[in-house]
Amino acid sequence: MPSGPTLLAAQQWEPVVWKKAAPTGQAAKGVTAVNAARRQGTEVETSKKFSAAGNKSSAAVVPNAKKLDENSETFRHKTVSHDFKLALQQARLAKKMSQADLATAINERSSVVSEYEAGKAIPNGAIINKLNRALGVRLPRAK
Repeated sequence: MPSGPTLLAAQQWEPVVWKKAAPTGQAAKGVTAVNAARRQGTEVETSKKFSAAGNKSSAAVVPNAKKLDENSETFRHKTVSHDFKLALQQARLAKKMSQADLATAINERSSVVSEYEAGKAIPNGAIINKLNRALGVRLPRAK
């Protein structure tokens, strides 16, 4: 008995077929690959991506650009009214509170109170209710 690996005495005469790999990546999507698939009779679906083959960013393409150009309105958030900010200041000063004291009383930052008194704040019903309770007054509608 031999001590090493044994060799098979019979030879294998099966044919070996070498196939070229199908194109992948960009080559598979090329015009020549699509035309070759059409010639073979396979079903081919082609679709162009949005703004493909262009040197434009997607943000530069605005579908309603004409409407935006024609629209000259300026849109702003509604802020508290002049009457509201004056009433808030007078009520705070009548209680002899600083903005920081009022802010701690309603559990908000002092910047919130200063924005309301400056008339720059966007009205928030919960904060207005806190101000009403802390100051003991009924402030006018913020509008």
